[in-house]
Amino acid sequence: MQIPHYIQKIHKKCRVVNHVAELMGHFSSMFNGLARSFSMKKGRKNEKCGGREAAEAMAKVAKKNEMMLCSSGTVHVDGSNNFASVFSKRGQKGVNQDCCIVWEEFGCQEDMIFCGIFDGHGPWGHFVAKKVRESMPSSLLCNWQETLAQTSVEAGIDVEEGKKQLYRFNVWKHSYLKTCAAIDQELKQYRKIDSFYSGTTALSIVRQGELIVIANVGDSRAVLATTSDDGSLVAVQLTVDFKPNLPQEAERIIECQGRVFCLEDEPGVHRVWLPDAESPGLAMSRAFGDYCIKGHGLISVPEVTHRNISSRDQFVVVATDGVWDVISNKEAVEIVSSTPDKAKAAKRLVERAEDAWKRKRRGIAVDDISAICLFFHSSL
Repeated sequence: MQIPHYIQKIHKKCRVVNHVAELMGHFSSMFNGLARSFSMKKGRKNEKCGGREAAEAMAKVAKKNEMMLCSSGTVHVDGSNNFASVFSKRGQKGVNQDCCIVWEEFGCQEDMIFCGIFDGHGPWGHFVAKKVRESMPSSLLCNWQETLAQTSVEAGIDVEEGKKQLYRFNVWKHSYLKTCAAIDQELKQYRKIDSFYSGTTALSIVRQGELIVIANVGDSRAVLATTSDDGSLVAVQLTVDFKPNLPQEAERIIECQGRVFCLEDEPGVHRVWLPDAESPGLAMSRAFGDYCIKGHGLISVPEVTHRNISSRDQFVVVATDGVWDVISNKEAVEIVSSTPDKAKAAKRLVERAEDAWKRKRRGIAVDDISAICLFFHSSL
């Protein structure tokens, strides 16, 4: 594998790491050098702490220089193929428990972007969602660098051309699994947020060159728009909605003495319940937090998949279930592709979903609705 784009120079917006860019112009060396500098400044010997702090420092610089977005809006860097449109709208259930993030030039890598969407639930759900949003990019970046360094040493720098993408994916998959396990453990120990009866889903995408890696915990969804042979756009679902009634999910929950059933007034809405109590009634089978039922089949393990982007692939829609409960994959692709100004694509999709809620689900409170539309070829 050719390690992702040796850094010949760090972007001017990432001056915080310029002093280590001379270390072979290599991202791993840069990251380790910055990590060591943080460790030495605070008298720490643990470079893992320094690595996390280095990633968090990059995040702060990215946000300061408008390369990171944590609210509705757009993200586009001159010269980048990526263009992201983001929009979130509060529903009728109280505070908006959805939140999003887009980080262009993820980790100061010109060919990388990170997009994440989080859907909180429970009394503290909005706090849990924001905490996971805050933790995931930096933790993932740190684990990716560590995995990259370890596997490069073990396998050697050279990887056969045909195996590079698979190698890259395996590095990301290992990094995501490690990240999600760590985040769930950290959240459990974080005393400022009560996540015993509250939690969040998390769906994120990393684009690295022509590779996209998708990691899903919960029931948000990613849908790709790709061009078919006849020139029409086709919707391709990239993720599984992890609902409790999926056979493999239900089997795990039942084996752990959890229960799965629908309430009489909610036919078709399967929920997860404790063995001997009518709570918490979660409508998804994977989530961060929700420690009241973590021992009864609910897990925070992500499904990690990948796809190599071709010239036919136009954009991906990443959205919470507030969209998908009332809008089909095909409809979402049509709405986004027919929006003249792609900067308004996410907003238009969310507004159309809100209209569909009021039309199709009268008498039911509109859910929070959020979407990220990531366009792949914006420079063309």
